[in-house]
Amino acid sequence: MDAQRKALGGGRWHLNHGPIDIVAEAHGDAVEVAVAHEHAWRRFGRLLPELVAELPLLRRPVGAECPLQGDVARRMWRACAPFGAGFITPMAAVAGAVAQELIACFDRPGIERAWINNGGDIALHLAHGRSVRVGLFADLARFDLRDTGPITTDGRFEIRADQPVRGVATSGWRGRSFSLGIADSVTVLAATAAEADAAATVIANAVDVEDAGIARRPASECKDDSDLGDIPVTVDVPTLAPLKVRAALDAGAARAEALQRDGRVWSVALVCQGQWRIVQPLSQGLSSGAPEAPQRRIDGSASHAVGSVFA
Repeated sequence: MDAQRKALGGGRWHLNHGPIDIVAEAHGDAVEVAVAHEHAWRRFGRLLPELVAELPLLRRPVGAECPLQGDVARRMWRACAPFGAGFITPMAAVAGAVAQELIACFDRPGIERAWINNGGDIALHLAHGRSVRVGLFADLARFDLRDTGPITTDGRFEIRADQPVRGVATSGWRGRSFSLGIADSVTVLAATAAEADAAATVIANAVDVEDAGIARRPASECKDDSDLGDIPVTVDVPTLAPLKVRAALDAGAARAEALQRDGRVWSVALVCQGQWRIVQPLSQGLSSGAPEAPQRRIDGSASHAVGSVFA
């Protein structure tokens, strides 16, 4: 199937090509917004064929040297390379890297703000003095496509142009990709969307605890072409004792804090069965871009968080 697009109104477009599903939005001069959207559309149509051409290499673990040729493929590899001591393939950063490629089309005079939302992994463009609010939706179990009313978010944060954040990504065991951990969601704010995507994967994997009720299966049994091969991935998590949930979140938060000290993430929100951890920016507090604490307690069915961008 060829790439498709549909105007959604309000400066937004829906772009779809195979597994890539994107909402692109931009604000600013009407002519420049239209031109940027057209450039993004033309670039979008070439992305999937480029990635498919290098798919066998993209599914191999990151090594010492990058064997990839395409710009997006190499960006995926660079985002994952810092985690090469463990098992990781460039596919851990695919959604963020694609979003990052497209947001570059909006980096032009006359565009005040723009974002590419690739299934919850978001790349941002912010002109000087501009900001954007992003909502956390952490409970897919309560998401109903038939509901046409406003979505109630579980948390919200602001990203300003003067902050070193242009990427937001989320990972969790019930998300689009497999996870080795039990986090309902781990949302990362980082310098780029590809870096946020890779870090979210790694941190979500670290949110884990031993419990006989946690079900895992080889990734190859869940999806025959998974880049994880026979590595066991989480397929079901029962309601756990609060102390075990706390231990799992402590492990994930420790990983997030280590990445923060290395300069790889700005802020992280971790959610598991109603409990939260917020790893705030090292230099500033919540008002500087870290996710707000939830306005209500999330129930035990909390799931993969989806980024929602607000004006």
